[in-house]
Amino acid sequence: MGVLIWGNAQESKKISTIDFVQIIGNNKDEVLYYYQNNWKVLREMAIANNYIQSFDVLETAFSDDAPFQLILITTYKDEAQFKLRDEHFKEMIEAKGELKLLNDKKPDEFRKIVFNKEEVLHWK
Repeated sequence: MGVLIWGNAQESKKISTIDFVQIIGNNKDEVLYYYQNNWKVLREMAIANNYIQSFDVLETAFSDDAPFQLILITTYKDEAQFKLRDEHFKEMIEAKGELKLLNDKKPDEFRKIVFNKEEVLHWK
């Protein structure tokens, strides 16, 4: 787990993973379709199975200092959920079936994860 800087400031047990996603070229439609029909579907399944606590997608303007347009957040209620994430998502990906794409473009052609942060701790 992370280091606590301010003593007991961090009392919540929640842990998140955060992806910062850049839309490549003029492919916003492909990105939206991909995340709505794959990423979001898996997280809805994960909530239904009590594998995650919540998820969120945030949109922001691209800039030189922050070269991404989407922030994807998956939150786990505690360390136990977090530690089982790979196993659970593998199970759900198999159950969901084939990757859904808007057209023939593959994910690495329309989006790039420019930064990923695992094990982000929540403060109360």
